[in-house]
Amino acid sequence: MKVVKFSGDIVEFDPEKLKKSLLKSGASLLAVDRILVSIQNQIYNGITTKQIYKMAFGLLKKESNSHAAQYNLRAAIQMLGPAGFYFEKYIARLFNSEGYKTITNLTLEGKCVSHEVDVVLKKDEELAIVECKFHASRDVVSDVKIPMYILSRFNDLKDRKQTIFTNSDKISSCWIVTNNRFSSDAIAFGNCSNMNMLSWDYPKKDNLRHKIDSSKLYPVTCLTTLTLAEKDKLLVLDIILAGELIHNIQSLERIGLSQNRIKNVLKEVTELCKYLNHES
Repeated sequence: MKVVKFSGDIVEFDPEKLKKSLLKSGASLLAVDRILVSIQNQIYNGITTKQIYKMAFGLLKKESNSHAAQYNLRAAIQMLGPAGFYFEKYIARLFNSEGYKTITNLTLEGKCVSHEVDVVLKKDEELAIVECKFHASRDVVSDVKIPMYILSRFNDLKDRKQTIFTNSDKISSCWIVTNNRFSSDAIAFGNCSNMNMLSWDYPKKDNLRHKIDSSKLYPVTCLTTLTLAEKDKLLVLDIILAGELIHNIQSLERIGLSQNRIKNVLKEVTELCKYLNHES
């Protein structure tokens, strides 16, 4: 059975790969097997992976909202657009959870020109700038031009004193974070230049997907009990993480949810942030 990937490539349907991704949602093996049987009975030659994903998401949602929310993670990250402003805030939240102080959306003066910086991090002796490369389309890859460009910005900033967390801060390192992938040349250049790089699947052990799953810091856009419009309203209210709703119930009231719907949303949030993820 041939399927069409997001990139347009045609490959053989791999039920084991689908099973693995479904198990990562936290669903039981029994539930995953039921879903696989249902999907295999519906697919046809030439079906897109996007259509298969929609089928799997719908079937998972019938099993559990929180499992469907976790399965929806990559698409949920793509909803932090369209320009990536909320993605920058989300990345700052992830670094906060690892003990970093963060500030978003700064303009810093370099030796030659000024630079708009997405995020600045500080932890111990490290003071870093973070460039967030957000892509609304899954098949866009950050190529070697990205780290080359970021390195030139870092070099222009690193020797100047900045007023960020103190009056005499000096940039010591830089990060590039993307919700998609880096090309092999981008990774090679970044490593050669001692840059920190984080993408959906890089590095292998501590990539963006793993960081999110291990910290349970899922974006509010994951939630299946909210509409797209409601998610957008929460983002405007600076509710970026699903878990933030636990202590911000009033924000759900502000966007017009009934008490019954609020109860359903909080149930999904609690389940999503507490389940034990299957190891890949």
